[in-house]
Amino acid sequence: MKGMLAMAQVDYINFLREEEGLSINSLAKRLGINWRTAKKYADRDDWSPDIRHRMKRYPILGPYLDIIDAWLTEDLSRKRKQRHTNIRIYQRLRDECDYTGGVRTVTGYVSERKKALMQDQKTYSDLIHPGGEAQVDFGTADVIYDGTWLQVKYLAMSFPYSNAAYLAVLPRENTTCFLEGLKQLFDQAGGVPRKLWFDNLSAAVAKIKGHGERDLTDMFRRFKLHYRFEAVFCNPRAGYEKGHVENKVGTSRRNWFVPVPVMTSWEQINNVMHQKALRAMDQEHYKHKQLVQSL
Repeated sequence: MKGMLAMAQVDYINFLREEEGLSINSLAKRLGINWRTAKKYADRDDWSPDIRHRMKRYPILGPYLDIIDAWLTEDLSRKRKQRHTNIRIYQRLRDECDYTGGVRTVTGYVSERKKALMQDQKTYSDLIHPGGEAQVDFGTADVIYDGTWLQVKYLAMSFPYSNAAYLAVLPRENTTCFLEGLKQLFDQAGGVPRKLWFDNLSAAVAKIKGHGERDLTDMFRRFKLHYRFEAVFCNPRAGYEKGHVENKVGTSRRNWFVPVPVMTSWEQINNVMHQKALRAMDQEHYKHKQLVQSL
Protein backbone atom coordinates (compact mmCIF):
# COMPACT_ATOMS: atom_id res chain seq x y z
CA MET A 1 0.00 0.00 0.00
CA LYS A 2 1.34 3.41 -0.96
CA GLY A 3 2.60 5.40 2.02
CA MET A 4 2.99 2.36 4.30
CA LEU A 5 6.38 1.80 5.94
CA ALA A 6 8.03 -1.22 7.54
CA MET A 7 8.07 -1.11 11.36
CA ALA A 8 11.86 -0.74 11.40
CA GLN A 9 11.50 2.48 9.38
CA VAL A 10 8.73 3.70 11.69
CA ASP A 11 10.96 3.15 14.73
CA TYR A 12 13.78 5.05 13.04
CA ILE A 13 11.45 7.98 12.24
CA ASN A 14 10.39 8.17 15.89
CA PHE A 15 14.00 8.03 17.06
CA LEU A 16 15.00 10.89 14.76
CA ARG A 17 11.95 12.92 15.74
CA GLU A 18 12.08 12.39 19.51
CA GLU A 19 15.78 11.94 20.23
CA GLU A 20 17.42 14.11 17.57
CA GLY A 21 14.61 16.62 17.13
CA LEU A 22 14.50 16.54 13.32
CA SER A 23 11.78 18.50 11.57
CA ILE A 24 9.26 16.86 9.23
CA ASN A 25 11.07 18.19 6.15
CA SER A 26 14.42 17.00 7.49
CA LEU A 27 12.98 13.56 8.16
CA ALA A 28 11.55 13.33 4.65
CA LYS A 29 14.83 14.40 3.06
CA ARG A 30 17.00 12.11 5.18
CA LEU A 31 14.85 9.01 4.54
CA GLY A 32 13.88 9.83 0.97
CA ILE A 33 10.13 9.74 1.63
CA ASN A 34 7.22 12.11 1.06
CA TRP A 35 6.80 14.76 3.77
CA ARG A 36 3.18 13.67 4.31
CA THR A 37 4.38 10.14 5.08
CA ALA A 38 7.02 11.48 7.46
CA LYS A 39 4.42 13.61 9.28
CA LYS A 40 1.96 10.71 9.46
CA TYR A 41 4.36 8.54 11.46
CA ALA A 42 6.34 11.21 13.32
CA ASP A 43 3.22 12.76 14.90
CA ARG A 44 1.19 9.58 15.38
CA ASP A 45 -0.18 9.07 18.89
CA ASP A 46 -1.99 5.72 18.69
CA TRP A 47 0.51 2.89 18.17
CA SER A 48 -1.81 0.01 18.99
CA PRO A 49 -1.13 -2.76 16.45
CA ASP A 50 -3.60 -3.34 13.66
CA ILE A 51 -5.53 -6.56 14.22
CA ARG A 52 -5.54 -8.91 11.27
CA HIS A 53 -8.34 -11.45 11.07
CA ARG A 54 -6.68 -13.92 8.78
CA MET A 55 -8.87 -16.83 9.88
CA LYS A 56 -12.02 -14.78 9.35
CA ARG A 57 -11.00 -13.84 5.84
CA TYR A 58 -9.88 -17.36 4.99
CA PRO A 59 -12.15 -19.82 6.84
CA ILE A 60 -10.93 -22.85 4.86
CA LEU A 61 -7.41 -21.71 4.00
CA GLY A 62 -6.68 -20.35 7.50
CA PRO A 63 -5.00 -23.48 8.96
CA TYR A 64 -2.64 -23.58 5.97
CA LEU A 65 -1.40 -19.98 6.02
CA ASP A 66 1.70 -20.73 8.11
CA ILE A 67 2.67 -23.51 5.69
CA ILE A 68 2.30 -21.18 2.71
CA ASP A 69 4.34 -18.47 4.43
CA ALA A 70 7.10 -20.98 5.20
CA TRP A 71 7.33 -22.07 1.55
CA LEU A 72 7.34 -18.49 0.29
CA THR A 73 9.96 -17.39 2.80
CA GLU A 74 12.26 -20.22 1.78
CA ASP A 75 11.78 -19.12 -1.83
CA LEU A 76 13.40 -15.78 -1.06
CA SER A 77 16.81 -17.48 -0.91
CA ARG A 78 16.30 -19.43 -4.16
CA LYS A 79 16.73 -18.51 -7.79
CA ARG A 80 13.60 -17.00 -9.28
CA LYS A 81 13.08 -19.89 -11.69
CA GLN A 82 13.12 -22.34 -8.78
CA ARG A 83 10.47 -20.60 -6.69
CA HIS A 84 6.89 -21.76 -6.25
CA THR A 85 4.33 -20.48 -8.72
CA ASN A 86 0.93 -19.63 -7.29
CA ILE A 87 -0.62 -22.73 -8.82
CA ARG A 88 2.22 -24.92 -7.52
CA ILE A 89 1.42 -23.78 -3.98
CA TYR A 90 -2.18 -24.86 -4.51
CA GLN A 91 -1.10 -28.23 -5.90
CA ARG A 92 1.17 -28.93 -2.91
CA LEU A 93 -1.55 -28.00 -0.44
CA ARG A 94 -3.98 -30.30 -2.23
CA ASP A 95 -1.61 -33.23 -2.63
CA GLU A 96 0.51 -33.01 0.53
CA CYS A 97 -1.72 -31.29 3.08
CA ASP A 98 -5.24 -32.51 2.15
CA TYR A 99 -6.47 -29.00 1.36
CA THR A 100 -10.01 -29.14 -0.07
CA GLY A 101 -10.63 -25.46 -0.83
CA GLY A 102 -10.65 -23.64 -4.14
CA VAL A 103 -7.67 -22.77 -6.28
CA ARG A 104 -8.56 -19.08 -6.63
CA THR A 105 -8.51 -18.54 -2.86
CA VAL A 106 -4.98 -19.96 -2.68
CA THR A 107 -3.56 -18.13 -5.69
CA GLY A 108 -5.07 -14.82 -4.56
CA TYR A 109 -3.56 -15.10 -1.09
CA VAL A 110 -0.17 -16.24 -2.44
CA SER A 111 -0.01 -13.29 -4.81
CA GLU A 112 -0.56 -10.82 -1.94
CA ARG A 113 1.92 -12.54 0.38
CA LYS A 114 4.68 -12.64 -2.25
CA LYS A 115 4.51 -8.87 -2.62
CA ALA A 116 4.44 -8.28 1.13
CA LEU A 117 7.32 -10.65 1.91
CA MET A 118 9.58 -9.19 -0.75
CA GLN A 119 8.93 -5.64 0.48
CA ASP A 120 9.41 -6.54 4.15
CA GLN A 121 12.65 -8.40 3.44
CA LYS A 122 14.07 -5.50 1.45
CA THR A 123 13.23 -2.67 3.84
CA TYR A 124 14.16 -4.54 7.01
CA SER A 125 17.51 -5.88 5.82
CA ASP A 126 18.63 -2.70 4.07
CA LEU A 127 17.68 -0.34 6.88
CA ILE A 128 19.28 -1.69 10.03
CA HIS A 129 21.29 -4.84 9.39
CA PRO A 130 24.61 -4.56 7.56
CA GLY A 131 26.80 -7.63 7.20
CA GLY A 132 28.23 -9.01 10.42
CA GLU A 133 25.09 -8.48 12.51
CA ALA A 134 22.92 -11.34 13.72
CA GLN A 135 19.69 -11.98 15.60
CA VAL A 136 19.10 -14.67 18.23
CA ASP A 137 15.94 -16.37 19.49
CA PHE A 138 14.69 -19.62 21.03
CA GLY A 139 12.32 -22.13 19.46
CA THR A 140 10.73 -25.41 20.56
CA ALA A 141 10.54 -28.68 18.62
CA ASP A 142 10.11 -32.44 19.07
CA VAL A 143 12.66 -35.18 18.47
CA ILE A 144 12.60 -38.94 18.98
CA TYR A 145 15.04 -40.03 21.67
CA ASP A 146 15.38 -43.55 23.05
CA GLY A 147 12.16 -44.58 21.31
CA THR A 148 9.99 -41.81 22.78
CA TRP A 149 9.07 -38.24 21.92
CA LEU A 150 11.17 -35.56 23.58
CA GLN A 151 10.55 -31.81 23.47
CA VAL A 152 13.75 -29.82 23.04
CA LYS A 153 14.70 -26.17 22.76
CA TYR A 154 16.82 -24.77 19.98
CA LEU A 155 18.67 -21.47 19.80
CA ALA A 156 18.69 -19.91 16.33
CA MET A 157 21.15 -17.29 15.12
CA SER A 158 20.35 -15.68 11.77
CA PHE A 159 22.12 -13.09 9.63
CA PRO A 160 19.59 -10.79 7.87
CA TYR A 161 22.11 -9.47 5.34
CA SER A 162 23.08 -12.89 3.99
CA ASN A 163 19.98 -14.92 5.03
CA ALA A 164 22.24 -17.51 6.70
CA ALA A 165 21.20 -19.24 9.93
CA TYR A 166 22.53 -21.77 12.45
CA LEU A 167 20.80 -23.80 15.18
CA ALA A 168 21.95 -25.21 18.50
CA VAL A 169 19.64 -27.87 20.02
CA LEU A 170 19.49 -27.72 23.81
CA PRO A 171 17.61 -29.43 26.66
CA ARG A 172 16.30 -26.25 28.29
CA GLU A 173 16.04 -22.45 27.97
CA ASN A 174 17.94 -21.53 31.14
CA THR A 175 21.06 -19.37 31.44
CA THR A 176 23.55 -22.23 31.20
CA CYS A 177 21.94 -23.64 28.04
CA PHE A 178 21.59 -20.15 26.54
CA LEU A 179 25.30 -19.36 26.90
CA GLU A 180 26.37 -22.84 25.82
CA GLY A 181 24.08 -22.47 22.78
CA LEU A 182 25.66 -19.14 21.84
CA LYS A 183 29.13 -20.68 22.13
CA GLN A 184 28.08 -23.53 19.81
CA LEU A 185 26.62 -21.06 17.32
CA PHE A 186 29.83 -19.03 17.26
CA ASP A 187 31.77 -22.24 16.62
CA GLN A 188 29.44 -23.20 13.77
CA ALA A 189 29.66 -19.76 12.19
CA GLY A 190 33.44 -19.66 12.52
CA GLY A 191 33.42 -16.34 14.36
CA VAL A 192 31.51 -13.92 16.56
CA PRO A 193 29.09 -11.35 15.04
CA ARG A 194 29.91 -7.72 15.80
CA LYS A 195 26.36 -7.06 16.98
CA LEU A 196 23.69 -9.45 18.28
CA TRP A 197 19.98 -8.67 18.70
CA PHE A 198 18.01 -10.38 21.51
CA ASP A 199 14.66 -10.44 23.25
CA ASN A 200 14.67 -9.35 26.88
CA LEU A 201 15.12 -12.95 27.97
CA SER A 202 15.80 -13.56 31.66
CA ALA A 203 19.05 -15.39 30.90
CA ALA A 204 20.56 -12.10 29.72
CA VAL A 205 18.47 -9.25 31.19
CA ALA A 206 18.09 -8.87 34.95
CA LYS A 207 16.07 -5.63 34.75
CA ILE A 208 14.62 -3.37 32.05
CA LYS A 209 15.26 0.29 32.90
CA GLY A 210 14.16 3.52 31.31
CA HIS A 211 15.55 5.02 28.10
CA GLY A 212 16.34 1.61 26.62
CA GLU A 213 18.88 0.67 29.30
CA ARG A 214 19.24 -2.86 30.70
CA ASP A 215 20.82 -4.39 33.78
CA LEU A 216 22.45 -7.56 32.51
CA THR A 217 22.80 -10.80 34.42
CA ASP A 218 26.30 -11.32 35.74
CA MET A 219 26.92 -14.45 33.65
CA PHE A 220 25.79 -12.83 30.40
CA ARG A 221 27.78 -9.65 31.10
CA ARG A 222 30.94 -11.73 31.60
CA PHE A 223 30.17 -13.81 28.51
CA LYS A 224 29.67 -10.67 26.41
CA LEU A 225 32.93 -9.15 27.64
CA HIS A 226 34.80 -12.35 26.83
CA TYR A 227 33.49 -12.59 23.24
CA ARG A 228 33.49 -8.82 22.66
CA PHE A 229 30.17 -8.40 20.86
CA GLU A 230 27.63 -5.62 21.17
CA ALA A 231 24.27 -6.77 22.57
CA VAL A 232 21.10 -4.99 21.41
CA PHE A 233 17.78 -5.74 23.13
CA CYS A 234 14.37 -5.27 21.52
CA ASN A 235 11.81 -2.98 23.05
CA PRO A 236 9.24 -4.86 25.16
CA ARG A 237 6.52 -6.48 23.00
CA ALA A 238 8.41 -5.51 19.85
CA GLY A 239 9.45 -8.84 18.36
CA TYR A 240 9.31 -7.36 14.86
CA GLU A 241 12.64 -5.65 15.64
CA LYS A 242 14.27 -9.04 15.16
CA GLY A 243 11.78 -10.36 12.66
CA HIS A 244 14.39 -12.18 10.58
CA VAL A 245 15.28 -14.69 13.30
CA GLU A 246 11.65 -15.07 14.38
CA ASN A 247 10.90 -16.12 10.84
CA LYS A 248 13.90 -18.48 10.82
CA VAL A 249 12.71 -20.08 14.06
CA GLY A 250 9.43 -20.97 12.36
CA THR A 251 10.78 -22.06 8.98
CA SER A 252 13.54 -24.18 10.53
CA ARG A 253 10.99 -25.98 12.70
CA ARG A 254 8.88 -26.79 9.64
CA ASN A 255 11.81 -27.79 7.44
CA TRP A 256 14.71 -28.97 9.62
CA PHE A 257 12.57 -30.86 12.15
CA VAL A 258 10.21 -32.47 9.60
CA PRO A 259 10.12 -35.42 9.55
CA VAL A 260 10.81 -35.62 13.28
CA PRO A 261 14.55 -36.34 13.63
CA VAL A 262 15.90 -39.23 15.68
CA MET A 263 18.38 -38.07 18.32
CA THR A 264 21.01 -40.39 19.76
CA SER A 265 22.97 -37.67 21.60
CA TRP A 266 23.14 -33.89 21.85
CA GLU A 267 26.34 -33.89 19.83
CA GLN A 268 24.72 -36.00 17.09
CA ILE A 269 21.56 -33.87 16.73
CA ASN A 270 23.62 -30.69 16.60
CA ASN A 271 25.83 -32.17 13.91
CA VAL A 272 22.68 -32.95 11.92
CA MET A 273 21.44 -29.36 12.27
CA HIS A 274 24.84 -27.97 11.30
CA GLN A 275 24.80 -29.99 8.09
CA LYS A 276 21.31 -28.69 7.31
CA ALA A 277 22.55 -25.13 7.85
CA LEU A 278 25.46 -25.67 5.48
CA ARG A 279 23.21 -27.13 2.78
CA ALA A 280 20.84 -24.17 3.10
CA MET A 281 23.74 -21.82 2.45
CA ASP A 282 24.47 -23.43 -0.92
CA GLN A 283 21.49 -21.47 -2.29
CA GLU A 284 21.79 -18.19 -4.18
CA HIS A 285 20.60 -15.11 -2.30
CA TYR A 286 17.40 -13.76 -3.88
CA LYS A 287 18.78 -10.21 -4.08
CA HIS A 288 22.57 -10.21 -4.00
CA LYS A 289 22.88 -12.97 -6.65
CA GLN A 290 25.67 -14.65 -4.71
CA LEU A 291 25.67 -17.81 -2.67
CA VAL A 292 24.50 -17.28 0.90
CA GLN A 293 27.72 -18.93 2.06
CA SER A 294 29.87 -16.29 0.32
CA LEU A 295 27.84 -13.45 1.89
